[in-house]
Formats: sequence, structure tokens, C-alpha cells
Amino acid sequence: MQSVGQRCDPAPSRWAYRLQRLLLTPLFRFALRVVVPFLLVAGLTLLWFSDQDRRDQLAMAYNDLRTEIATRPEFMVNAMAIDGASKGIAEDIREIMPIDFPTSSFDLELGEIQERVSELPAVAKASVRVRPGGILQVAVVERDPVILWRTYDGLALVDREGYVTGPARARTLHPDLPLMAGEGADRQVAEAVQLYAAAGPLAARVRGLVRVGERRWDVVLDRGQRILLPEIGAVQALERVIALSEAQDLLERNLLVVDMRLAARPTIRLAEAAVEEWWRISQLSFGKSNND
Repeated sequence: MQSVGQRCDPAPSRWAYRLQRLLLTPLFRFALRVVVPFLLVAGLTLLWFSDQDRRDQLAMAYNDLRTEIATRPEFMVNAMAIDGASKGIAEDIREIMPIDFPTSSFDLELGEIQERVSELPAVAKASVRVRPGGILQVAVVERDPVILWRTYDGLALVDREGYVTGPARARTLHPDLPLMAGEGADRQVAEAVQLYAAAGPLAARVRGLVRVGERRWDVVLDRGQRILLPEIGAVQALERVIALSEAQDLLERNLLVVDMRLAARPTIRLAEAAVEEWWRISQLSFGKSNND
């Protein structure tokens, strides 16, 4: 029993003092309140997942929950609507997307569907979304063909950027579209359109444009006439021929070719009958001169 006159030492023990100092350290308090509980929970979780049966049960429960949510009526897609596409393009879109309706919107990869639709040659832009009411809406902006391109495989429709939008079954089905031919013509559609615009006064006689050597154009007219244009300045060269024809009826004469490939020295090639007539007139003139 402690005597009355003996005093208790108020100082803490050495271990109590060290513990108090540690509790005052921010890093130790963070580890005690965050790191240790996290490690404890992580260890218990790993221990629980170490059992294969438990993992299978959890995966099965997740799949059941996902299926239950995905098959709810508000998440089901029952039909597809295609806006902005012609009948043929709409059929192509349905062909590349064989989706069995009804299906869950969770099973639709909208980004992949949009990419596949955009890859169609006749489609310039496409957007895909699920519309309220369970409708998969595909909005399409078609390419607008501006010219016909005659190839070895037949006629093709080409837009202003040179994309082949599809085949043309017959020339008579597209009477308002101009015609071009030749390898590489699809890469110079913009210039071909400019040439047709410049050939306005000859529009009734122009039968088409031919790309020669993937370098330049020939303008094909009726009566077997051709205008050979240079690689550079083709539109200006055609305008010179038209101006000359309007002033001197050049293209109304019996000639086959107007060669503008050399801007400083344009030449013409006469038809065979015109050459024979020229020789006949020359002979007559030469004979008359000798008589004189």
C-alpha cells in the first residue's frame, strides 16, 4: 500500500510516450486510418475470390442482373428506320446490318454500325442513334453524282469529289449528267465539270470528255470532231476555241481535230474530203497560173 507521503510520477512510460508521438505524426495517422483498413479489406477480398465456386457465382449473378436490365421493355430495340437514303442505298444498309429484332440496345455497337454505313461508296455521312420508342435510326447523307464515268466495267456515277457512288444501268436514265471516259478521269472531276461549264455554247454538240494518258482532256464533239486540250490551262484553251468558232465558224468547217496542246501554235486536222477538195482547188489554181 502506497504511503501518503509518496507521490506518483506523472510522466508516461517510454512506450506510451513513443505511441503518443507517433499519433501526432500525419503520415502515421493516415496509414492507420486509410492504408491499414484498405489492406485488410483487400486481403479479405482476395481470400474470398480465391475460391473458384465463389467467382462463378458472382459472374452468374452479374450476368443475370445485366440480362434482367437489358431485356426491360424500355431498353429493347424493335425496328430500324433509315432516313435520307434512296431505296437502293437503304437496301444496301439493311444488307450489311443483319440485325435480328427485337434486340437490346446494350447489344448494339452504335459506333461500329455508323462506321460500316459510312463505308458505303454512295454515303457521304451517316449518324446512328436509338430513338425513343425502340427505333434504331440511321440518318444518311448521300453523295450527289455530278458526272457519268465510262469504264471497262460500264457506266459509273461519280460525285464532285471523285467518289464512285454506284453503277449507272443506262445512259438514258441520267440524261442530265455529262459523260467522261478514260483512266484517271475520276481524279479530275472538278476540272471536267469546269470544262462542261465552259463549253456552254457547244453544249448541244459535246458528246463527252476523254482523259488521255491521265494527263489531259479531249473534248469529243458530234460529227467525229475533237478538241485536244493541254495539260495546263485546259479551260482557257477551250474558251479560245469557242471564241474562234463563234468568230470564224471554225467548228462548222469540215475538220476533224483542233489541237490546242501547244498554246503558241494551235493546229487543225482536216477531214479526208476536205483535204481532197483542197488539193483539187490547188491543182486548178496551179494549172490556171501555168496557162497564164
